[in-house]
Amino acid sequence: MQNQTRIIIENVSPQLDGGTFAVKRIVGQTVHVTAAVFSDGHDVIEVCVKYKHESDENWNEVRMIPTVNDEWFGDFKVDKQGNYSYFVEGWVDYALNWQHGTDRKIQDSQYVKSELLEGAEYVHAILDVATHDERGYLGHLEYLLKTESEYDQAIPEVTSPRLTEIFKKYPTRLLANQSSQLKVYVDRKKALFSTWYEFFPRSTSEEEGKHGTFKDCERLLPRVAQMGFDTLYFPPIHPIGEVNRKGKNNATNAEPGDVGSPWGIGSEKGGHKSTHPELGTIEDFKSLVKKAQDWGIEVAMDYALQAAPDHPYVKDFPQWFKWRPDGTVQYAENPPKKYQDIQPIYFESSDWKNLWKELLDVALFWIEDCNIKIFRVDNPHTKPFYFWGWLIGEIKKKHPDVLFLAEAFTRPKIMNELAKQGFSQSYTYFTWRNSKAELTEYVSELTQSEQKEFYRPNFWPNTPDINPFALQNGNESMHLQKYFLAATLSSSVGIYGPVFEYRVSEPMAPGKEEYLNSEKYEVYKWDWTIQNKLTRLITKINQIRKEQSSLQQTNNIVFCDTNNDQIIAYYKFDDDLQNKTLMIVNLDSSNTQKGWVRLPIDKLGINPVHIVDLITGNSYLWDKEWNYVEISPELPFHLFKIQQ
Repeated sequence: MQNQTRIIIENVSPQLDGGTFAVKRIVGQTVHVTAAVFSDGHDVIEVCVKYKHESDENWNEVRMIPTVNDEWFGDFKVDKQGNYSYFVEGWVDYALNWQHGTDRKIQDSQYVKSELLEGAEYVHAILDVATHDERGYLGHLEYLLKTESEYDQAIPEVTSPRLTEIFKKYPTRLLANQSSQLKVYVDRKKALFSTWYEFFPRSTSEEEGKHGTFKDCERLLPRVAQMGFDTLYFPPIHPIGEVNRKGKNNATNAEPGDVGSPWGIGSEKGGHKSTHPELGTIEDFKSLVKKAQDWGIEVAMDYALQAAPDHPYVKDFPQWFKWRPDGTVQYAENPPKKYQDIQPIYFESSDWKNLWKELLDVALFWIEDCNIKIFRVDNPHTKPFYFWGWLIGEIKKKHPDVLFLAEAFTRPKIMNELAKQGFSQSYTYFTWRNSKAELTEYVSELTQSEQKEFYRPNFWPNTPDINPFALQNGNESMHLQKYFLAATLSSSVGIYGPVFEYRVSEPMAPGKEEYLNSEKYEVYKWDWTIQNKLTRLITKINQIRKEQSSLQQTNNIVFCDTNNDQIIAYYKFDDDLQNKTLMIVNLDSSNTQKGWVRLPIDKLGINPVHIVDLITGNSYLWDKEWNYVEISPELPFHLFKIQQ
């Protein structure tokens, strides 16, 4: 039978798929809750949102405020990592309803002696829970309401703000109704704000033709830190398979001396819990991780769940792979691409429980033995969604600081599902968004739709797998523009270097978004000492990101009107509205662009607007809604701080 209540609660937000998944926040952020709450008739109702962290015994409560059309709003702050629960509760507040109705009768000059006696009952009902001072007030008020000779003195007290406050403080909540419980997961700040740099550790040697080591990587830590990167991501560091090893430029047959792709994991030298012997030992890797921390850098590992044909798993656990009727094993394919050096894990295996346990043990090994707290997960969209929900959940129980970046460039619903299942950050389509319309539409989708509650974008202009057409043989201005857009539109950004900053972008062939002589298949010797305009401006932009809190989040963004489609403008603000930045970008890498930018004066709340260009140091006073800009491709952007 239906529980007796008069309250209807609908459309509680935020929630994902009816509460199946948790919305995401970081420590210190606010959860803004809305709901439609109403009752039959015209009685006064009250609504609250109740919330608690998983470690709390008692629920905290925040009263919600009515807005329009029976919509209510309230918020609460999350100050601890981990899981929170919350729900909306509503009730007819008979004491407040009595106060409101009696007040209207008094204003109509009606005699309300009977109503005063009713009010005395509401006052008496809360005497036991009130404080000492409140009991003194309520006891006297009860006397006034019950004593006919004190009628004139009782009347003003009916509408007393103090009485309203006390009634709100001690509601009876008769026949209250509650929504279902919903979930919030709270991460550390790095989940929202991070600056990634990727390089191949084997390409760090100072000697031509020599394989780099973890010790060589330590030599480069000052460069990474000085450029302002706080996350150093390595492609897989495990032994590389010998069987079906790929040659240069993804050649099917390797020549003697070819090093193969790091994603072809495993050989007789070890598997997912081993390091490539030419890189160094596990102890060498631990030393690198520790020294990186001393520079303010976290090392992110690649978590790639696949195996080379000679990986120990293939011999020891053949049931974890799919075998064809002719006795050969199924290798990885993404037609027309073929990956003969990689065997996908067969998640439909009847031995799936042991498989899942082993894959969890792999992650825990690097977390607990080597202090790794960030994983970039290779192709997660080719593994079961529920596996990821389970694995991430199991790891978060013991190690809430661990973060996962989903490397999935695939269909939108699949990318969204991975984020819902628990991935802390996600790759995006930014790599292919170039025009003003494309950028505006895509960022608006990320920040204004339901995605803002669970999808944390990480904008990468390039990766070892993707040499985007926009950067192929691209000039300096295009590279500057793409990094600036990535670093200011999103609070998390990454580049594959030094390919990016050295503008190494020759394609394998026309119409292919792949690198010629890809570093995925050979060792490079880079001159890591080179400084150029890109390295200097990337460093400057990263420094500004650390100083300006408005650039440390993604969702608080407003696009500004411009009268030139080659100019895009947007401003960002922090949650406290204390830090505001304005970005204006020339999207034409070959020509100076001129035009007018419309400031959202109403949202800024100030006029005239004093702005300081944090790149050049120049300052301006804009006292009109529309303002003229002229931007050269030599420095294709402005990054203004809006002075308060």
